[in-house]
This record gives sequence, structure tokens and C-alpha cells, in this order.
Amino acid sequence: MNALLKLSKIIDALTERVGKSIIWLVLVVTLISSGNAIMRYTLNYSSNAFLEIQWYLFAMIFLFGAGYTLMKNEHVRIDLISGRLSKRWQTWIDIFGIVFFLMPMAVAMMVMSWPIFLLALHNNEQSSNAGGLTIWPVRLMVPIGFFLLVLQGVSELVKRIGFLRGRCPDPTEKLHALTPEEELALAIKAQKGEMR
Repeated sequence: MNALLKLSKIIDALTERVGKSIIWLVLVVTLISSGNAIMRYTLNYSSNAFLEIQWYLFAMIFLFGAGYTLMKNEHVRIDLISGRLSKRWQTWIDIFGIVFFLMPMAVAMMVMSWPIFLLALHNNEQSSNAGGLTIWPVRLMVPIGFFLLVLQGVSELVKRIGFLRGRCPDPTEKLHALTPEEELALAIKAQKGEMR
């Protein structure tokens, strides 16, 4: 189990690095979008390549950020039932979801998208838009993104099993810290004397 927990830490470090790196792509997409709009309205010039690179980068943000979102426990979930259960039961529900839903879907997407990427690479597939970009790089993002999600799924599974066996703390415990916005709201309430 110790070796698996060490592997989980390595995967988490990789996911953290990827997640913090792709955050900068949001700024890049914003700058490209702004530059394209400024050129369109001031110089009456627009480029399909600028539009497509925005889509490509957005795809990278979404696909490469999925594992980071899973690690931070920020994905959408409905806690109507599980929120009322003990931590052990919640952990069992997470394990069930990872094994029977997340992993099969992510592995299937990774495996099924690989031949599509290879075909696009082999044919040097180009955008059908005038001045558009080569398509194979964005096709490659799909299997890579799902591979990163599978890795993080393995890490989350190891951490939850470790928690159930008493080998590590609750993996979701540290994730429930207050956000800076929540801290600010509490500070404002305290300043106004609304805290009890």
C-alpha cells in the first residue's frame, strides 16, 4: 500500500503541475480573442486561424484540466443523499463511481480517440475553413487529456482505499478549506458584527 500511496503522490504532483500550467492558457485565449476583435474592428481584418487557435486552447484547458478538477474535488456532484452519510460511506460511493463510471468512460474515450488522431496525422488533416489550422494537434489532445484523467482516477482510488484502511487521511478533508472569497465574506461579516 505504501508504494501505491507514493505513486498517488507522484500522480498528484504531475496533475498539480499540469493544472497550474494550463491556467495560463486562459490568459492566452483572452489575449488572442481580444487581439482578434481589435483587428476586426480597427483594421477590418479577421482570421479563421485566430478563431481556431482559441478553440484549440479551450479544448486543451478543458481536457488537460479534468484531472486537476478531479484532484481538487471540484467536479459537479449532487450530494443530496451522500452528504447525509458518514465519511466511510461517502468514500465507498466515490470508489464505486471511480471504478464503474469514471474509469470505463475515460479509458474508452482515450482508446477510441487514438485512431482518430492517427488518421488525422496520417492524412495531415486541415481545417475546412479558409486559413484554418492543421487538425491533428487538437485530435491528440483528446487521448492525452483522458490519459491524464485516468492517471488522476487511479490516484483518487488509491487515496480512498488508503483512507478506508486507515493508511492515509481523508483525501477530501483538505479540499473543504475556505476559498479566498469565502474568507473575505466571513471577514466582512465579522467586521460588521454579524458573526455569532
